[in-house]
Amino acid sequence: MADIIQIDPKIQDAREKKEAQIKKQKQAAVRNMLLRAKREFRCERCFQEIELQELSDRSEQEKLRVPYLFCEICAEEYIDYIERLKGKGDPESYWRSDVWLEVWKRWIDYKGTLDRYLRSKEFRKLLEELKQPDPDQ
Repeated sequence: MADIIQIDPKIQDAREKKEAQIKKQKQAAVRNMLLRAKREFRCERCFQEIELQELSDRSEQEKLRVPYLFCEICAEEYIDYIERLKGKGDPESYWRSDVWLEVWKRWIDYKGTLDRYLRSKEFRKLLEELKQPDPDQ
C-alpha cells in the first residue's frame, strides 16, 4: 500500500497533450482553408501565376463580371462555359463537351461551398479561438 501512484499529474499531462493536438488541428484547418481561398496573383482555377500586366488588363473580364481571378485561358474558358449554358458558345471547340461543362459546374460549386464555409459561424468561431492568447504562455 505504501507505493501509491499519483494519477492526477498523468491525467493533466494527457489533457494538455490532447488540447495541444486539437489546437494544432484547428490551426491547420485555418491555414489550409485560407491557402485554398486566397492565392493572390494566381489563377483561382489552375494556380498559374498572373503577371501584373495581365492584372491591369482585366477590363474585358470586369465587363463580363467574371467573379474569379483567372488567367487569360481560364477566363476565356469560363466565358465560354457561361455562353454554353445560354445555348451559345464556340461550336468549333468540340472538346468542350458535356463532361467539360460538368467539370466547370463542379468547380464553381466547390468555390461556392468554400466561400460559404469561410463565412460560416463555425469558421469565424475557429478564427476567434485562435486569436486568443494561450493561457499557458
